[in-house]
Amino acid sequence: MSDMHAIPARVSSLVRVLVVDDSAYVRKMMTQMLSRSPFVDVVGTARDGREALELAATLAPDVITCDLNMPEMDGVEFVRSQMAIRPMPIVIISVANPSGEQVLGALEAGAVDFLQKPTALATDRLLEVADELVAKVKAAAAAKLSRISPTATTGTAALPASGITAQRTDIVLIGISTGGPQALKTLVRAIPADFPVPIGIVLHMPVGYTALYASKLNDLSQLHVKEAEEGDALEPGTVYLAPAGRHLSFRRAGARVVTHLDVRPLDMPHRPAVDVMFQSAAEIFGAKVMGVVMTGMGADGRDGAAWIKARGGQVITEAEQSCVVYGMPRSVVEAGLSDFSVSLEQMFDVILERL
Repeated sequence: MSDMHAIPARVSSLVRVLVVDDSAYVRKMMTQMLSRSPFVDVVGTARDGREALELAATLAPDVITCDLNMPEMDGVEFVRSQMAIRPMPIVIISVANPSGEQVLGALEAGAVDFLQKPTALATDRLLEVADELVAKVKAAAAAKLSRISPTATTGTAALPASGITAQRTDIVLIGISTGGPQALKTLVRAIPADFPVPIGIVLHMPVGYTALYASKLNDLSQLHVKEAEEGDALEPGTVYLAPAGRHLSFRRAGARVVTHLDVRPLDMPHRPAVDVMFQSAAEIFGAKVMGVVMTGMGADGRDGAAWIKARGGQVITEAEQSCVVYGMPRSVVEAGLSDFSVSLEQMFDVILERL
């Protein structure tokens, strides 16, 4: 007997959510957590991807939350199928498997964000993520899915070396969150092998996924992309992705600059934080820092951008037209800290011009 359930909508202006999970307990808890927000209305629940496709067609929710491991049709297949039928903002909410392949597969298929369950067990520990769940659902409701094609960045391209040189920049730093996995694929693929400075990236992602994501970026890039490790010497043409759970900063070691990883500061809303990376680089490199703030919710990167500007560096923000969520760039622009606001498609050209 089908467990698919449609719930009459209460107020049309609310964020209307479809909850998909094979556990009846989780569906109940998710509904309760979301319904506590005056801005969210759970309009339906489904126990697998097939039922979710049917309900999505009839209810047209603003956001879908979806588990990964489900019978009949799992979360990755559901995301692919839903995006092919009618693109909708989908937030993956799952324990996932240890390898992380499913999570990245869902993000590559078009899911806009991922929230990790604190446990696979049917316990009240799910309440630990209630606030984050509501925040991600509200952000997803504003996501512009047409701005990044999940299939447009899956191939590889042999880009020629460009002979470019850096005049005023010693390091490029990128801060990014919601919509980031797809956007970074577009940007990193455009950068040639002879890029003359190192690149540091903070991407808001749960613990356990950044190493695999760095490996996937490395496969499609001419640059060397790696998850940053303690004491990595900064080298031109290398991308250092901050590991989830630790801040990425920089230290001088003789004539070289190396990476430093730390859980401190502890009072940051994100770990790693864009603000920590930006501030550290500004203190080490002074005016020769280029900070780039791209798609994502919240304001991480705004305070760090102020440090970069105070030391004479440059700050570039992604324009609203290409952001999946125009939150982080907006905070920088509204603070008067952005030197240039450009679309994702133009981002590398502007970075190159300003090196």
